Amino acid sequence: MTRLEEVRRANPALDIYSVCDEEFLRYGRVVDADTSEFVRLVKENQVMPESGSAYVPEFPAIERSAKAAEYRRTVAGQMDYQWGLCWGYNRKMTALEWHTCNEFNVGVTDLILILGKRSDIDRDGTYDSAKCEFFYLPEGVMVETYADTLHYGPCMVSEDGFSMVVGLQRGTNTPLDPGTEHDALLHDRNKWLMAHEEETELTKSGVPGLVYGENWEVNTIG
Repeated sequence: MTRLEEVRRANPALDIYSVCDEEFLRYGRVVDADTSEFVRLVKENQVMPESGSAYVPEFPAIERSAKAAEYRRTVAGQMDYQWGLCWGYNRKMTALEWHTCNEFNVGVTDLILILGKRSDIDRDGTYDSAKCEFFYLPEGVMVETYADTLHYGPCMVSEDGFSMVVGLQRGTNTPLDPGTEHDALLHDRNKWLMAHEEETELTKSGVPGLVYGENWEVNTIG
């Protein structure tokens, strides 16, 4: 039994696709790239949080690597992309975000992406989580997700947690200029965020609770 088959068996209520399946094409593409240096550098330098998940827009070990510069020239179309990291422990969808640029992700571990489309946001600005789809991203695989793709932190496959490289145009996910007027959904620079209505910690902090329906949760396989 493959690892993906194990994940599917542990989550019979979810239709979990691979990023290599045709269903992923409306959200992004698999990038033909040797990511072994990124995976190695992260595993050698990351420290897992005690609980929850963490994110940094720039992860120093990979940001200064030769591969980071190479990917800026190639997959990122000579744009100035920062290479950060999202890692830790997560099972739930929690929220959805989007950017005005495409995003590159590398699985440092196997993980699950929960994705949607901006075009499926309701006219009143709310979003039905039933429109989301689930994708298995294996360790070492790079994907490019398009700017109109809704996403958030990935879900772990194993109790050991998850780790994923995040490539975005430089400045994305950094703090907004203080005292400036902005869209209520603009949470950080180039990051529009809406929480699931059940996520009171986020909504109390000012993130609009516009996602309704199931707050999807992924079961791990050990």
